[in-house]
Amino acid sequence: MATRLRATATAIAVFSYGAHASLRDPSVSANDRSGAPAADAIQRKISDPCAVVPPRAVQESALVGASPVNPLDLLVVGGGATGCGVALDAATRGLRVGLVEREDFSSGTSSRSTKLIHGGVRYLEKAIFNLDYGQLKLVFHALEERKQVIENAPHLCHSLPCMTPCFKWFEVAYYWTGLKLYDLVAGRHLLHLSRYYSAQESVELFPTLARKGKDRTLKGAVVYYDGQMDDSRLNVALACTAALAGAAVLNHAEVLSFLKDDVSERIIGARIRDTLTGKEFDTYAKVVVNAAGPFCDSVRKMADKDAKPMICPSSGVHIVLPDYYSPQGMGLIVPKTKDGRVVFMLPWLGRTVAGTTDSNTAITMLPEPNEYEIEFILDAISDYLKIKVRRVDVLSAWSGIRPLAMDPRAKNTESISRDHIVFEGYPGLVTVTGGKWTTFRSMAEDAVDAAIKSGKLSPTNKCVTYNLRLIGGDGWDPSHFAVLAQRYVRTKKSYWGKVVPEAMDTATAKHLSRAYGTLVDRVAAIAQNESLGRRLAHGYPYLEAEVAYCARNEYCESAVDFIARRSRLAFLDTDAAGRALPHVIQILASEHKWDRSRQKQELQKAKEFLGTFKSSQNAEFHDGKHK
Repeated sequence: MATRLRATATAIAVFSYGAHASLRDPSVSANDRSGAPAADAIQRKISDPCAVVPPRAVQESALVGASPVNPLDLLVVGGGATGCGVALDAATRGLRVGLVEREDFSSGTSSRSTKLIHGGVRYLEKAIFNLDYGQLKLVFHALEERKQVIENAPHLCHSLPCMTPCFKWFEVAYYWTGLKLYDLVAGRHLLHLSRYYSAQESVELFPTLARKGKDRTLKGAVVYYDGQMDDSRLNVALACTAALAGAAVLNHAEVLSFLKDDVSERIIGARIRDTLTGKEFDTYAKVVVNAAGPFCDSVRKMADKDAKPMICPSSGVHIVLPDYYSPQGMGLIVPKTKDGRVVFMLPWLGRTVAGTTDSNTAITMLPEPNEYEIEFILDAISDYLKIKVRRVDVLSAWSGIRPLAMDPRAKNTESISRDHIVFEGYPGLVTVTGGKWTTFRSMAEDAVDAAIKSGKLSPTNKCVTYNLRLIGGDGWDPSHFAVLAQRYVRTKKSYWGKVVPEAMDTATAKHLSRAYGTLVDRVAAIAQNESLGRRLAHGYPYLEAEVAYCARNEYCESAVDFIARRSRLAFLDTDAAGRALPHVIQILASEHKWDRSRQKQELQKAKEFLGTFKSSQNAEFHDGKHK
């Protein structure tokens, strides 16, 4: 064992020296990389307390107004983390940018993640034992980006300690060494140092952790730190920040076909359909960036019907359990399940999220978890807990599709990359795919660099997103919730029409501060002044005022947009989301002037959407067992 650990340490030291030397030139500071004067001016524009995002109609008009003689510089297809990151990067370089998303910002993979911002402990293990320098560079890069994501959106992201229980003394030595190496690789981007806790200390930190079971006894645990986020709200913040920076972002807008130059066959734009109104229009651009995630192959085939597939879709299932499964400030890692996977159990927004699986899947708009995958996760965590793990405790379960990518330029098809790929497979169409949430910013930077080269574009400055605070993040302080609780009340209308004032309680104030950052006073003012201070669902801090605010300021155009992505109610508790639906639709109808037909349509669509979240209430039973 000692020999193996010494070999591991030696390898990491050698790798670390090379990777540190090659990833960044230490003589170049972050400000020099970003272009400090331009970055400061853009940050002031985004952080202006009076700034509001342009209305959806204005954004659509900007896309309609792009013509063959006055085209956009970039048209981005896809409103996930990468697509919105591309729009933000390009707009802050002074380019004229448009973005279209078929559904809603973060409606696909980007809202269905494990909620971790991480460097990849598993990738580090593979790098060491396989002497894979490429994997190590990926970890270095992800750890650097991890720190920046947290700093650029401090209200939506935070560090989270994660416990790795050890039931053998060899495991204590192995995981302690491995996680100390993780700290070493992070270097100056370290969040907090990892450390070992005794068995007694471990159960004090994680009360539901089992000390004994299946002929084994807990020897202790190693705790390390990664980042955690509210993924879809971070994605929406990217879209709104891009809009404030000048990008024309439009959700619920589908690309029907590409426009091509008659002579060169180069792509020069796209035919778009507004799925809310049915209106179709052409928009023109010098370069189109395909950031459609799992659907990027279908976008590529619009340009070239013979394009070879490059996406290997993988299903990742997560479940949500009550908060008592894990303490508020500590996650748990099941390092090795029956089939060798890693399963996380993490506190998230007042509940516990557990996952994930990794299995082949078909690409679909609404992926659904199956009972086998849900039971697999429940079984994996039950081996480590001293409380009974029950299927009836599952508040929500969802599936996301990871767009694992294979470079179509590669000579063989053996290696599916966890890194991202950027290439121009057809003149005028730059595709970016692969990667992971943590590295979305650098993926966007690489894609914009490729687009500038393809379209011979002329940006006014270099990339400035490295240190750019997102909307609501600049000047945010974790203690602002206390000021909010003191400053505002949340008035509400009773069932009899009487206006009743109530305190802005601590749970609500903390939620609002975390969700909206420095813009939280706008939401609180609506709750106080417009009698929209009632909670939408019992046991959850979401307020009526948030529905109105998101409709006015965050391009929330449907009931599903709100219950799934502006709030996280569908992901936290499917049944609670269903009970809140009628009230959410009522408020949105008032904001968007919906008629009764549209309201009925919204209710039906939302119910169909929630039906894909396999909570205990909509699970199927056969002979006493789940299907």
